[in-house]
Amino acid sequence: MKKRKAQGAESRAGIDRYIVGISAAEISELFERLGTTPQGYTSEKAEELLDDLGKNVIDEDKAENPLKAFLLAFFNPFSVVLMIVAAASFLTEVLFAPAGQASWATVIIILCMIIISGVLKFSQESKSRGAAQKLKQMVNSTAAVFRDGKIVEIPMSDIVLGDIVHLSSGDMIPADVRVISCKDLFISQAALTGESEPVEKFPENKTEPSSALDCRNIAFTGTNVVSGAARALVVAAGNETYFGHIAKEVSETAKATGFERGVDDVSKLLLRLMLVMVPIIFVVNGIVKSDWLGAFFFALSVAVGLTPELLPMIMTSTLARGALVMSKQKTIVKDLSSIQTFGAMDVLCTDKTGTLTEDKIVLEMYLDIHGSDDLRILKHAYLNSYFQTGVKNLMDIAIIERAHRDGQEEWGRIYTKVDEIPFDFNRRRMSVVLEDATKKRQLITKGAVEEMVKICGYVDYKGEILPMTDELKREVFAVTNRLNEKGLRVLAIAQKNSVRDIYSFGVADESDMVLIGFAGFLDPPKKSAQAAISALKSHGVRIIVLTGDNEKVAETVCAQVGIFTEGLPKKCVLGHQLDKMSEDELKRAIREVSVFAKLAPSQKSKLVALLQEEGHTVGYMGDGINDAPALNRADVGISVDSGVDIAKESADIILLEKDLMVLEKGVMEGRRTFGNIVKYIKMAASSNFGNMFSVLIASLSLPFLPMRPIQILTQNMLYDFSQTMIPLDKMDDEYMAAPRKWDAKSIQRFVFYMGPVSSFFDLLTFLALYFVFGFNTPELSSSFQTGWFLVGLISQTLIVHLIRTAKIPFIESRASKPLLASTLVISVIGLLLPYSPLGPGLEMTAITPVFMIFIALVLALYAAAVQGIKKVYLKKYDSWI
Repeated sequence: MKKRKAQGAESRAGIDRYIVGISAAEISELFERLGTTPQGYTSEKAEELLDDLGKNVIDEDKAENPLKAFLLAFFNPFSVVLMIVAAASFLTEVLFAPAGQASWATVIIILCMIIISGVLKFSQESKSRGAAQKLKQMVNSTAAVFRDGKIVEIPMSDIVLGDIVHLSSGDMIPADVRVISCKDLFISQAALTGESEPVEKFPENKTEPSSALDCRNIAFTGTNVVSGAARALVVAAGNETYFGHIAKEVSETAKATGFERGVDDVSKLLLRLMLVMVPIIFVVNGIVKSDWLGAFFFALSVAVGLTPELLPMIMTSTLARGALVMSKQKTIVKDLSSIQTFGAMDVLCTDKTGTLTEDKIVLEMYLDIHGSDDLRILKHAYLNSYFQTGVKNLMDIAIIERAHRDGQEEWGRIYTKVDEIPFDFNRRRMSVVLEDATKKRQLITKGAVEEMVKICGYVDYKGEILPMTDELKREVFAVTNRLNEKGLRVLAIAQKNSVRDIYSFGVADESDMVLIGFAGFLDPPKKSAQAAISALKSHGVRIIVLTGDNEKVAETVCAQVGIFTEGLPKKCVLGHQLDKMSEDELKRAIREVSVFAKLAPSQKSKLVALLQEEGHTVGYMGDGINDAPALNRADVGISVDSGVDIAKESADIILLEKDLMVLEKGVMEGRRTFGNIVKYIKMAASSNFGNMFSVLIASLSLPFLPMRPIQILTQNMLYDFSQTMIPLDKMDDEYMAAPRKWDAKSIQRFVFYMGPVSSFFDLLTFLALYFVFGFNTPELSSSFQTGWFLVGLISQTLIVHLIRTAKIPFIESRASKPLLASTLVISVIGLLLPYSPLGPGLEMTAITPVFMIFIALVLALYAAAVQGIKKVYLKKYDSWI
């Protein structure tokens, strides 16, 4: 069995040759080579092959090997500097220390810091990766394969080499396959070639292919069926597919969102400032103190303190926690970075069916041309739905269930299918050609009323077959309009008996049809829809309905659930009207209109793009084949677990329940996640900016180092620990009430206001220690350093409570219990350090009760100053976080 895998190629050129060879081979030869049959494998044989060959998955993120990830957790700027300082301490205090004076204390403390820091980083990142992977596994993608001679749905990962798969509209191609037989099969290969136009596939090549992608009888992993149906043989799976070989050569990097780019810019700015300031601090201390080795270690430690090394972990853990919270609300996040985009979303475009409605379509009426009940209409609708091999949509299922409920199962037994003409979104109809026991044939078509009228040359009118006149067309539309106004979706049913004696039919055969009647379906609005829409609107999210359905039905349902925005015209724009609009008219339409109907897939995508051009963050919710382009285009694509494969593949977020109320909860979680990340960025940026100038002034003024390198590193580690609970924090209701977007200017303004406040209180502490407490000689440097260590640690640790809210902290707004606990515990640990056995190793001295009072006074003044600045800032900019 192992040699089967070797039939694939070891290189890109090799897989190309392999695919071309498979394309040219006789299908019978392939069956023999792969040990399979046209009826597929037995369940036992497939299980055996799966155990032998492995899952049909393409390996990703090989760098996430647990051992490698664990080791990488110890190699960040913080840990590397700690290692250098530990090595220097070992050399100076142990290896080359005077006899009897060797001390391991500093080395042991630093090693403990390295271990704790690395383990914490590895733990957080592992949890985040594990959470993301588990969430992805909750999304159910299946494929139809032949097992034991019948079609069954199995997970795509269980596909094996030699499987026979059934493909229909909306399916993702689960592996590289050779087409055995097909009908009007069109495949979108945009994922591989970038070409937007679908490619028609055939059982045999029409021309000699020059490369694998030119093979017209091969469909590739990662592509999808636009229309048609096929039976195909799996010729390569998992890493051995064409896509799998590409994945080995390149690592695809997703395009960064505006938020990610903004965070990256802030990080780079802080790093650039650090790279400028640290050499200056090194030179100044070297000259002033005449201790270049000490100045070097001090500068390195300052570099670590000023490096936002916790930002990636805060971002990852915050997003991962958001994803886990959303999963409990039946919302699965495929891409963690999309969570904050979810929170920034201010326009949600959605289809109507299943989102605003119950998604439980019932066949209410089967009527003749005059609007009277007619069982013959149900029979023809049933035969069309029953014999089609494409995706059976909700209306097909409703028709079949109604016929079975009425005891009409025998209709499907007295006919055999000759051929079918599959559904596509341009024609908006599908047909089957049937034959009864007497060899009498008929072609039955059902589809959208407007499209059906175009192909009907005749109409069954009061028992007579009459030519379709303009007057009869008006009567037909009058009947369907009355049904639409009642909220019914209507399909027209047509048939003809003059069918050619051939076995392959095409779109051209759908002509001169006889219109015989209508099927009316009811899909009532969801009880929760109105409340959910009202909640989303109150949170600043505008709802726009983009549907391919009839405008009368769309308007009726949208009015019932409160889609129309107060103050805007209650009107509906149709797809054909969009095509005639100028750019200015289009932009005016998307500002004023809430319902767009009879849209083609490309028009949905175009409207999403126009909204984005207007500066909106756009979400799109859909579950059909026709929704895939818009899902790809939207800032955040949302689908449901019951959606077609291509919709789920295109989406960033998958709902296990198709419910807008679930979406509203997801939006709120997105905003909370975004807020927690921004509060850390603002806190880190303003604090680091202020500290740079404080350290520089202290270095110029003092005859000794303002803090020992080991003290700076310890302070930084404790401070980082206190902030690890930020992902669990809450956000104020006022913040959650509106969409939030990344605003680089807001970060700059915040640093401009808060950075000087941080520097001022650092310098105030410096002056008090030097002049009031008299810690101004090298002999008393340890007391000075201890004092600045404590004030700096506690003020930085508690500042999060001041920055996290626009309100008065602890009184009007309290942090989450985990964040309260972490900041309190770290503050207490910091205060106890000078008295602990670790104190001497950290070169600290015990402080007096008077100094404790001074710390409390500085913190009180600091809090009052921040609250004062906060009022000024809010008055000027009307926003804090």
